[in-house]
Amino acid sequence: MVRAVGIDVVAVERFEVVLLRTPALADRVFAPDEKVTASGAPRRPASLAARFAVKEAVAKALGVPRGMEWHDCRLLSEPSGRPVLAITGSVAEAAAEVGITDWRVSVSHDGGIAAAVVLGLG
Repeated sequence: MVRAVGIDVVAVERFEVVLLRTPALADRVFAPDEKVTASGAPRRPASLAARFAVKEAVAKALGVPRGMEWHDCRLLSEPSGRPVLAITGSVAEAAAEVGITDWRVSVSHDGGIAAAVVLGLG
């Protein structure tokens, strides 16, 4: 059963400018494994923007829980490339409160826009 839905879009160029202007933001928002690819290369701005859109979509699906820690919501990839959501701490607690036991994630970036949709299932 779908318990929650969240969607977000991010302008990639604008997000890149914010990261350049405020370098500490990347560390506040992204866990170390989110900032690099599987080979260890730094992620491109479009990929980071898409990951940020996922975090925002999760926050919206959960009703923007007080005290949400950005690192408690991470977008990972299976070997096939399928995106999967890893939640811990504050996000896991908020999800449990509304009966979410599983997530589905769709993410894309094209034409200067990064978009994400999340479904919280339970």
